[in-house]
Amino acid sequence: MLVNLTDVFTNEGQVQEQTVSYDADMFTSQSGTFSIKESSPVALRLSNIGQSKALVQGTAKLTFALACDRCLQDVDYTFDLSFDTVVISPDYTGEDAAEEAASELMEGYHLNVDELIKNELLLNWPMKILCREDCKGICKSCGKNLNDGECGCDDFVPDPRMAAIKDLFDANKEV
Repeated sequence: MLVNLTDVFTNEGQVQEQTVSYDADMFTSQSGTFSIKESSPVALRLSNIGQSKALVQGTAKLTFALACDRCLQDVDYTFDLSFDTVVISPDYTGEDAAEEAASELMEGYHLNVDELIKNELLLNWPMKILCREDCKGICKSCGKNLNDGECGCDDFVPDPRMAAIKDLFDANKEV
């Protein structure tokens, strides 16, 4: 979705408030492709903050269907995005390199809202997604979800430092 910022760039003190829809049903990153279950409209406040500069403030709410990192069950994860970013018009003549980096969100005099939301999702993506804080995960042997109960598999893990001694004892056993 593109939003025209021509009026905001050219009129000093101009403030516009807009609501635009975010219609994507998938989000793709290096981590994978994730389906979006719900999305609210993106509320934008566009303010002129100088010659050919605009402050973009906004909020959005997106709900994803993600897999728990321990037990692989589906989890609904909601992002409440809130952002402030400065964008510049194509005819900007200043030398602020930090603000020129935000120009990737611009296509001429239009703000690319989809790219803005994608950047915010990448910045706010959690390191680990859990179905609950005390998730037990899955059994390493049989793959049963341990949140549903114990599986009965032997979970004894020998101390690797004692492996050489164990080999000596096993070699000297009488048959």
